[in-house]
Amino acid sequence: MAQKLVIVESPAKARTLNKILGRSYTIKASLGHVRDLPRTSLGVNIDKDFTPKYVIPQRKRKVIREIKEAASKASSIYLATDPDREGEAISWHLVAAAKLDADKVPVRRVVFHEITKEAVEKAFQTPHSIDMNLVNAQQARRILDRLVGYKLSPLLWQKVQRGLSAGRVQSVAVRMIADREQEIQDFNPKEYWTIEVELAPLEEQEAKFRAKLVASADGTKLNISDENKANKIAADLEKATYFVKSIQSKQIARQPAPPFITSTLQQEAWRKLHFTAKHTMAVAQQLYEGLPLGEEGSVGLITYMRTDSTHVAASAIAEVRDFIAKKYGGDFLPSKPRVFARKAKWAQEAHEAIRPTKIYREPEQIKPFLNRDQLKLYQLIWRRMVAS
Repeated sequence: MAQKLVIVESPAKARTLNKILGRSYTIKASLGHVRDLPRTSLGVNIDKDFTPKYVIPQRKRKVIREIKEAASKASSIYLATDPDREGEAISWHLVAAAKLDADKVPVRRVVFHEITKEAVEKAFQTPHSIDMNLVNAQQARRILDRLVGYKLSPLLWQKVQRGLSAGRVQSVAVRMIADREQEIQDFNPKEYWTIEVELAPLEEQEAKFRAKLVASADGTKLNISDENKANKIAADLEKATYFVKSIQSKQIARQPAPPFITSTLQQEAWRKLHFTAKHTMAVAQQLYEGLPLGEEGSVGLITYMRTDSTHVAASAIAEVRDFIAKKYGGDFLPSKPRVFARKAKWAQEAHEAIRPTKIYREPEQIKPFLNRDQLKLYQLIWRRMVAS
């Protein structure tokens, strides 16, 4: 009996899906993009609506042959690449490169934002066609990258250093950094001094605290511009008697941060774990695509890591609230779930925030199966989701 063919990007994702879908499916990995612009020419016809010219790299020809062979024996074909512009473009390129004919064998696109049994089964129940709006968005970015970088990168090699590259995003970022550096170089530094005093109550000398001098006795702001002035003020302060003029106290409520999106995950991973953005995304990709958890087999541990939305599925919110109530008690649970405002104007609400696929899968429970960096990042994501 002919099997159903599923095409994904990576072997790790294929292993996780294989466990979920079972033996009636054959799963092949494209190992990323199978077509691209040529390396030895511009590959964009500027005079003909910026039409791109795609080629199949030598290293991908074997992959295409294997996919063609599997497709010839399949009863239906499912394109299960990642749920974003790049994933959509990979699916589109696969259809063209492998000459997948939808008139002969049904070719459908399936999209899921977490690799769990429930999400995958739902996606396969509701397949659709390739979203050409996403494909065209990816093509526009790729063409812009080529138009900017193809001419500028060789210039950098000649003038600065071989191996450097210019592009649609990084060239603008470098310009901003250069402008800011010029402002720093042009800044005229001025000398200033600050004074701090260590104080303690007369009856409780152990209760020391430090206070910073911010104003003179009449309330005017101090400008201590030289050492002599600073020493004179310090000498006067050493002879002074201090008293508490007033005490103000107030309660403040601090709201937890929203669940992670791509940018905030990268920022927090750098701040707390000293992971570069590139390393953060590489480790997150491993957690998303699935890791072997002993008898459970390969399991997707987090939702898709490229997202600009703080939205969380209602079922996931209910699971987290149930977990908090059972583990920590009802006192630690707000009366109703928090709702975080959408900050990005073009945030894709169909996507979810980055969260664990199962909150009951605590970091300590899966610690034996993860390497150090995988555990650190999973723990960061897990804690943020519970806190939010």
